Amino acid sequence: MIGLLLRLVGRAHRLLFVRFVVSTVVYSLAEGAAFGLLVPLLSDLLGGRTADAAWWLFPLAGAVVIGWFAHYDKESRALELTSAWRRTLYDRLGAHVVRLPLGWFTGTRTADLQQVLGSGIPTAVRTVGLVQALVGVVLTPATIFVVLLVTDWRVALAVLVTVPVVLLAFVVAGRLTARTEAAHHAASADAGARLVEFAGAQPVLRANGRSRGGRALLDDALEGQYRAARRAVLGALPGENLGQLAIQLAFTTVVVVGLLLATGGSVPPARIVAILVLGLHFLQPFAVVAGVANSVRSCRAALERIDAVLRTPPLPEPASPAPVSDASVELRDVRFGYDGAPVLDGFSLRVPAGSTTALVGPSGAGKTTVTKLVARFFDAEAGTVLVGGSDVRQVPTPALMDAVSLVFQDVHLFDGTIEDNIRLGRQDATREQVLDAARRAQVEPIAQRLPDGWDSRVGEGGRLLSGGERQRVAIARTLLKDTPIVLLDEATSALDAENEVAIHRALAELARGRTLLVIAHRLSTITHADRIAVLDGGRVVEQGRHRELLAAGGRYAALWADHERSRGWRLTSG
Repeated sequence: MIGLLLRLVGRAHRLLFVRFVVSTVVYSLAEGAAFGLLVPLLSDLLGGRTADAAWWLFPLAGAVVIGWFAHYDKESRALELTSAWRRTLYDRLGAHVVRLPLGWFTGTRTADLQQVLGSGIPTAVRTVGLVQALVGVVLTPATIFVVLLVTDWRVALAVLVTVPVVLLAFVVAGRLTARTEAAHHAASADAGARLVEFAGAQPVLRANGRSRGGRALLDDALEGQYRAARRAVLGALPGENLGQLAIQLAFTTVVVVGLLLATGGSVPPARIVAILVLGLHFLQPFAVVAGVANSVRSCRAALERIDAVLRTPPLPEPASPAPVSDASVELRDVRFGYDGAPVLDGFSLRVPAGSTTALVGPSGAGKTTVTKLVARFFDAEAGTVLVGGSDVRQVPTPALMDAVSLVFQDVHLFDGTIEDNIRLGRQDATREQVLDAARRAQVEPIAQRLPDGWDSRVGEGGRLLSGGERQRVAIARTLLKDTPIVLLDEATSALDAENEVAIHRALAELARGRTLLVIAHRLSTITHADRIAVLDGGRVVEQGRHRELLAAGGRYAALWADHERSRGWRLTSG
């Protein structure tokens, strides 16, 4: 585990780590020596030899002073090391994540990354504290044992015999506690999920008159959590007490051996008292073994999660960068799939500079995949994707992002003001440029209805705005960025009339003088496109203008007929 951590944080802090370990070792040895010096001091003191006992105060004071300085140094180095490792891990993850393919950021991976950044790194750097504990558990008892061995080998042997028993007890205790905690954690997670489900399903439950009946699953989960919590409390008691019981039994064994030696006359009673005090200090550090074992598991798991992210191959950057010479887009004989399932196979399409091309086809035909390959969310498995005449794999990521903008259906806004979210398109834009882009994207009416105007906050994810309003803000962001190529997931089918009209006006602004590759959800919105490409079976099966495709009577004509029939539905009385 230490090796994995040192590999993750690099060589920059290894000298600091070595100094920390040395300070910890010196402190543990000084602590053990201080306890060991209690034997001759207490032996002389309890035996009435006060003058002799006083001389032992000098080496004892020396051990205490050395231990104090070592303790100060190890705590200072621990704080410095923890801060340095935390900063390094955040820097490494941040630098690595921005180089990962955008397609890597699925919902599950984003949640894992959030956990790594939120609790994983703080847990991982707790390894510093584990090193302190483990060194103390080993070296302090080892030093005390050496003193016991020199003082009386029989007591030392009795103490040594008890060590495996104590360690075994703590291992068993840790497993008992971990088992009950795992069951309680699973039950709590289930109850939490049911609670969120119950809260989110309120509209459906009430609409169907089941606001009370819908509690059945939640009640069962809460009852299961209660039973698991009760089992966790009762099951943890043996684990919590087993280790302490083992220490008490081990100390009792040492006391019995000491009494036998004292009553046999082979060891003076005063010396036996001092040895028993030392035996108690020998056994006490083992009380932290169970806690250390649990922490080791947590730290190792956190380090492995961090390592998994850092091992993810980044998006390769070209050794010989190629320029984006124009605003054309082309895919040549492209093959691509997800997890072995092909989506595109032999896909070819050319989008001339300054034109608007619409992608239509059934769900799962690969329309979104095409746009993601152009934006280089992924690299094609075969074939070539070109932007401005250059293979996207040969275009540096910053240059590609300067040429391509994306407006997808699922728009994410940050919890800032409307102006802040638009300015994300170009951070150095003036306020006049931001407001101009906002007006062209029909965002001005949104700002006017909000209490703080342009300074109104949109909430986390933009939750204070409707879906259509969020898309208008995203279009304003794209207008401000002003790239020659725009990839657009045109989703107007689920919008109210006001938002639909506003978005169509904003899209008309967006299309002016740019290359537009549009995923069309509503065929009536793309009748004036320069080219319509019909996707099916992972490739383009038809392409042309609207009237040409209708006249051909092929796949597009069938889609258009379905679209016309869906537009004509109406409610009638029974």
